[in-house]
Amino acid sequence: MKEYPVLGTKDTRSGFGDGLAELGRTNKNVVALCADLIGSLKMNQFKDENPERFFQIGIAEANMMCIAAGMTIGGKIPFTGTFANFSTSRVYDQIRQSIAYSDKNVKICASHAGLTLGEDGATHQVLEDIGMMKMLPGMTVINPCDYNQTKAATLAIADFEGPVYLRFGRPKVPIFIPENQPFIIGEALHLTEGTDVSVFATGHLVWKALEAAKELEKEGISVEVINIHTIKPLDVKSILESVQKTGAVVSAEEHQIAGGLGESIAQVLATNLPTPMEFVAVNDSFGESATPDELMAKYGLETVNIIEAVKKVVARK
Repeated sequence: MKEYPVLGTKDTRSGFGDGLAELGRTNKNVVALCADLIGSLKMNQFKDENPERFFQIGIAEANMMCIAAGMTIGGKIPFTGTFANFSTSRVYDQIRQSIAYSDKNVKICASHAGLTLGEDGATHQVLEDIGMMKMLPGMTVINPCDYNQTKAATLAIADFEGPVYLRFGRPKVPIFIPENQPFIIGEALHLTEGTDVSVFATGHLVWKALEAAKELEKEGISVEVINIHTIKPLDVKSILESVQKTGAVVSAEEHQIAGGLGESIAQVLATNLPTPMEFVAVNDSFGESATPDELMAKYGLETVNIIEAVKKVVARK
């Protein structure tokens, strides 16, 4: 099985911040808006280097989305920044009406997604955002897995025409995607080849899927791990090619089962290639206050849960 050495650890929000800073130097149409969370979103460097292109909106997220939509009319490429919960639930009407329906070229950049926001608790955690955003017609939804991939995604969406939801997180996680790995929107990244089961993972669960594959290989189970960094548009071709080979599927994500990546894959399989499938995700529950590691364990989003799901689905083949 192909090995992915850990190149260090870093939070994915820093990948966004560094990517945005680079865009500030290379693309004069990029502007940034923040809802009073400059440090949390790692937007400091862009702000310091481009004060005339940075807009502190304050705790007025709905206004921020509408302002960003207006800026596109003049050819600007707005990147909005706040927590994922405030980037979606709090401003869904404004996104739907002013950005998605109007097909505005706004990049909605959302940090502190999922349970790994940790001690801030359920009011600040969000586990429904992927479902909310993927249902909007024309909205592209991206959920990268580590620092390098998040930086690459940030650079890529600036060149992409249309509204984008970019989701990332707060905790430090392993860096394992090579720095020079091209980021192609809508194209899944094959990490390991396998014959017994396809594991489709996104975000923080990609590294855990690789850990699970390594352990399962010792037991003679061959796991194909595919990084679905773009949840919409989904790489249907790669999914079907993998499943035709393995005949079993596990999805893994830091999100609700309802509305997430697994649901999208299940729809593809139901209409093209009915296949046994298991889901590693949060099952119809809000989060709570605890450390990120404690929450990931309690809600079944660890390496061991992927291993259990793989064994269960392989037994159903």
